[in-house]
Amino acid sequence: MSHLAIQHLKTLLRPEQLLLRSEQLAVYQSDGLTAFQQSPLAVAIPVTTDEVVALVRLCHQHHLPFVARGSGTSLSGGSLPVAGGIIIAMNRLNRILKIDPLNRIAVVESGVINAAVSIAAAPHGLYYAPDPSSQTICTIGGNVAFNSGGAHCLKYGMTANHVLGMKAVLATGEVVEWGGVSRESVGPDWCGLFTGNEGLFGIALEVTLQLLPKAECFHTVLAGYNSLEEAGDTVSAVIASGLLPGAMEIMDALALEAAVAAVHAEYPAGAEAVLIVELEGPREVVAEDRKRLDAIIAASKPIEARPARDAEERMAIWKGRKSAFSAVGRLSPDFIVQDGVVPRRKLGEALRRIGEMSRETGIRVANVFHAGDGNLHPLILFNGRVPGDLDRAEALAGRILKMCVEMGGSLTGEHGLGVEKRDFLPDMFREEEIDCMKRLKSAFDPLGIANPGKMFPGSEAPSLTQHGLHPLEKAGVISRE
Repeated sequence: MSHLAIQHLKTLLRPEQLLLRSEQLAVYQSDGLTAFQQSPLAVAIPVTTDEVVALVRLCHQHHLPFVARGSGTSLSGGSLPVAGGIIIAMNRLNRILKIDPLNRIAVVESGVINAAVSIAAAPHGLYYAPDPSSQTICTIGGNVAFNSGGAHCLKYGMTANHVLGMKAVLATGEVVEWGGVSRESVGPDWCGLFTGNEGLFGIALEVTLQLLPKAECFHTVLAGYNSLEEAGDTVSAVIASGLLPGAMEIMDALALEAAVAAVHAEYPAGAEAVLIVELEGPREVVAEDRKRLDAIIAASKPIEARPARDAEERMAIWKGRKSAFSAVGRLSPDFIVQDGVVPRRKLGEALRRIGEMSRETGIRVANVFHAGDGNLHPLILFNGRVPGDLDRAEALAGRILKMCVEMGGSLTGEHGLGVEKRDFLPDMFREEEIDCMKRLKSAFDPLGIANPGKMFPGSEAPSLTQHGLHPLEKAGVISRE
């Protein structure tokens, strides 16, 4: 069957749009979760939406598994290939089809880079609010698949809050168009249902996004503390005051060390944690809110509180935070980025327990998180070349996830379940609820060919059989040294 499918693929695409050689496929063997790899049967690179539709229909005809992939920044193995299946790489569908400043919308193809939307909207005084740390490389299609958030999701919400309409091809090959330019819709919220489906329903082709006016004024404060608990208590105090900052982020000492090494960020000396709080909006409103925020931070007795004096200092503060994930690579050859959520009031307890687990296991954990909505991102450091190190890191990651659920939180805030967290789904949902999710998946994908092996426990995911070093690394072709 695979040979026949390849022959049919060759009739749909030009030779340069179809990757078949092992050295070409190696690039696609993993996504941001590099602990697992799997080689696809082929990689198809469409350049038009019609080609994407034709590819999905071919997969449906041949019962051929497929995985849609953008830039491959998924941190849960969501865009990991499936053995015997193909990758449909969406990066060439990168056209911004429309910027409509009157209706404040952008219509884009799914391969458009997140940050490119704001760049295109900037001449009209508008921008696209969801801002994942990978926004300079991640695609809108991937953001839709995982309902991505970012530092400013506290005030502005996740991707789902900004998707007004979409054109998509379902796993059956059917093309659907949902929503439109209006913020008021009639009938079922199909866009909301599709957003966050992790590629299990089909592929977004074109997306209509809400744009917002650029803030007139910002007030960004970096405060250093002697402990994570003190930083977390300050977050609670800010929220309790009634203020709604654009963003509130916390980084611990290990994450600070990484950011300093990577981008030479400057933080208060001796700080065990830093809190970043950013107010934004009309100048008069920010001026009043600033007084309240500055008083709250002063009362929290930080080591140092450093307001950004200009746009350059503000960007420097955010550069350190946005670089944190990749910067940790300077401290460890491998790391797992977790993505659990706890109630905001339990942040201090959660961080204390993560610290205890880290000391108990002897595994270093760097903490970076969206403090305003309780979305934790503990980065668990390990060395994949040391036998058993990955297993120990994964065991710790599992304990952290179970803790989040026990506290009344969630398994994921924005990274999705993918293959990494699928086996923890029963810790959060009853069997009947998971069965309902599976039936919903089957309604969109009766053959089970769209990103199979992801999200649901007990699914077959051949890629999970390969742990440790990348095959090219084992062969001595590449090195992380």
